[in-house]
Amino acid sequence: MISDVGYDAASSVLEVGFRNGTVYRYHLVPARVYRELMASDSPGRYLNQEIKPRFPAQAVE
Repeated sequence: MISDVGYDAASSVLEVGFRNGTVYRYHLVPARVYRELMASDSPGRYLNQEIKPRFPAQAVE
């Protein structure tokens, strides 16, 4: 599901690339959440349960 992840601590923006080619930016994401995502046994599940419901997202064109 997830192909790559990037995080900008200065702006608290998490960028997630998906295998289908779409990219989303999640705003106001604390560094702790990024670390938990990266350490998760299932990053896709963590994204769906902990990030998508809590942080505003924007599709990147």
